[in-house]
Amino acid sequence: MAFVQIILPVFLIFVVGYIGQKRIGFEVKSLSVMALYLMSPFLAFRTFYETTLNIKYFYMIIYAVALCLLLIIIVKIIGKIEKYSEPQVCGMILATSFMNNGNYGTPVALFAFGTVGLDYAVVLMVIQTFLMSTVGIYYAAKGGINNQGTKSAFLSIAKMPIVYGALFGLLFQVTNINLEGPFLQAIDFIANATIPTIMIVLGMQLASITVKGISIPKLSLALSIRLLISPIIALGIVFFLPIDPLLKSIMILMAAMPSAANTTMYSLQFQTEPELVSGSALFSTLLSLVTLPVILSILL
Repeated sequence: MAFVQIILPVFLIFVVGYIGQKRIGFEVKSLSVMALYLMSPFLAFRTFYETTLNIKYFYMIIYAVALCLLLIIIVKIIGKIEKYSEPQVCGMILATSFMNNGNYGTPVALFAFGTVGLDYAVVLMVIQTFLMSTVGIYYAAKGGINNQGTKSAFLSIAKMPIVYGALFGLLFQVTNINLEGPFLQAIDFIANATIPTIMIVLGMQLASITVKGISIPKLSLALSIRLLISPIIALGIVFFLPIDPLLKSIMILMAAMPSAANTTMYSLQFQTEPELVSGSALFSTLLSLVTLPVILSILL
């Protein structure tokens, strides 16, 4: 039932983007930048503007940071045992420690839990975007040719409008600035268009991925960590957090999402194991057709 009512509708929208890219061909990078830099900030602004500031935000940050840190530690331990090179460890971190909460997680949360679930998912998406734009860029650059991780990470933070959108939303909420009429309507128009746009863009990104010469053992390990170990770790984290059951369910669901599509762009930019990272994004998305319905059947 979860597959038909939740996962299938999401994948049908991905397929629209996939077919469009294969048959027509679009400049995927430009569309992705448009969705990330122009549209997502309005969705983040509306969510943080309308969602009452409370202790849940703090727990969401704890969850996201703890999950990312524990996954990185696991990869580093495995890398030391298997004697991976630094680029291989960094590539594995990109493939496993950052999940697709944006293009994939937010629409699934919306279909599964309604608008309340979407609000939680958007907050987690902003936090995840911040982590990818700092920790993710750091490891991409560290495993690349030039090894300029720290510098690239800080520059990346300054270039992420979604973070500013969230901060301005909080500012407007805390200072009781009341938006109404055409201003709020314009924000709603763009915010409402963000989710379907980023879903179609993900389909296009998947159609553009090529995997040649990929290491099957490393790919299998990355998929296991991303789709199986990650939600188990999330389950352990949320057990200790004093939050409501709905937020716990969404946190576990987000942890089970496939590899983030943005990490593919990072790996290509810095040449940090691009085959592994791209392959993880593609195959984890396909395998989620099996894993996510199982997790949703448990959570719902």
